[in-house]
Amino acid sequence: MTKPEPAAARVTPDSLRAELSDWVRERWDPDLALRDWRELLLESGWAVPSWPRRWHGRGLPGWADELVAGELVRLGAAGPPVGSGTWLAAPTILAHGPDELRERLLAPILTGAQTWCQLFSEPGAGSDLAGLSTTAVLDGDDWVVNGQKVWNTSAHHADMGMLLARTDSSVPKHQGITYFALPMQQPGVEVRQLRQMNFHASFNEVFLTNARVPRENVIGAVGQGWAAALTTLSYERRFAALQRPAYAAVPGRALTEARAEADRHFATYSWYPQRAGRPDLVIEHARAAGVADNPVIRQAIARLVILHRVSVWTAERARQARALGARPGAEGSIGKLAASSVARESARVHSMIAGAAALLTGPDSALGGVVAEVLMSVPGQSIAGGTDEIQRNIIAERVLGLPGEVRVDRAVPFSQLTGRG
Repeated sequence: MTKPEPAAARVTPDSLRAELSDWVRERWDPDLALRDWRELLLESGWAVPSWPRRWHGRGLPGWADELVAGELVRLGAAGPPVGSGTWLAAPTILAHGPDELRERLLAPILTGAQTWCQLFSEPGAGSDLAGLSTTAVLDGDDWVVNGQKVWNTSAHHADMGMLLARTDSSVPKHQGITYFALPMQQPGVEVRQLRQMNFHASFNEVFLTNARVPRENVIGAVGQGWAAALTTLSYERRFAALQRPAYAAVPGRALTEARAEADRHFATYSWYPQRAGRPDLVIEHARAAGVADNPVIRQAIARLVILHRVSVWTAERARQARALGARPGAEGSIGKLAASSVARESARVHSMIAGAAALLTGPDSALGGVVAEVLMSVPGQSIAGGTDEIQRNIIAERVLGLPGEVRVDRAVPFSQLTGRG
């Protein structure tokens, strides 16, 4: 993130809480429309206090964002919008620009006027994201986009999409990619929901047929989209990205609208606790199944608890680094890999406890069907947001300093790769 401004470096958590409390006391009106309240947050710099003042912030240290968001909720007010616009698109646009795009797109994201989805992965380019084949060709004042994307959460109701498309096939694959802000509500964009094996439908596939993107909607620069994509992916791997604001159940238009917004957004992620394995339920499950005294079960639970606590500590280190102003880095891959290990181990322990009954669903099954949903959902933990194999490569190269994996396609023009171009 950006460095704090000199005067802001002297701000302490206590002084910031006091200043925010005074401001909320003067400005908060529960009967305001949520959008109007967020306009006030934007104008005051409280929406993203660590950002530069020019871009709706207060130039404060990185730790201020999390502190202020929590304090707003504690004070009974609404905070910034939830969703990939705030968590992924906005920091990427802030980091890579250009200024015209920052001026036009950041404010609608931070007020909730526009929602976003991510259009990165393709049927033939998941872990090898740089192998994407969706194309964008300049036609006058627009880029014309053709291709297919997949695993796109919330694409069926998003206003804008973070799109990666190939704009030059004559250069190696990482160099010919451009990052676009794609308007989703247009005839050339077709969204189809995907039914998962756990019976949820959180993801979509998106078909792009002569979809158009304004020429000025390039994030970063033409052909330099890979750098911007890495920024988005680093934020995607942050550990607290799916935290739901605990808004008080009190009357008032702003909070009512904020709770409804959160309900809509997090309905998509209702199965994510099961994807993470539900380690929080293993002790309850063992007691309910009458096997809490089984020494083998107890040893397995102890191992799981240890893995989970270590993962939590890693997440806390990442939050502390973020608080000091660091951008998300390789620690995100460490945490992602640890989360996959915890999820698999948790599924194994739940299976040990329930036996064959772990496969049953319905109100009379293990934990009311939660265990069966865990078994169906956990495999996704090792795939979404970058596979375990990708995370190991990142850790090996960026943390351990090991030689990079041999990639013979890095220096070859994309058009010369088999089946590409």
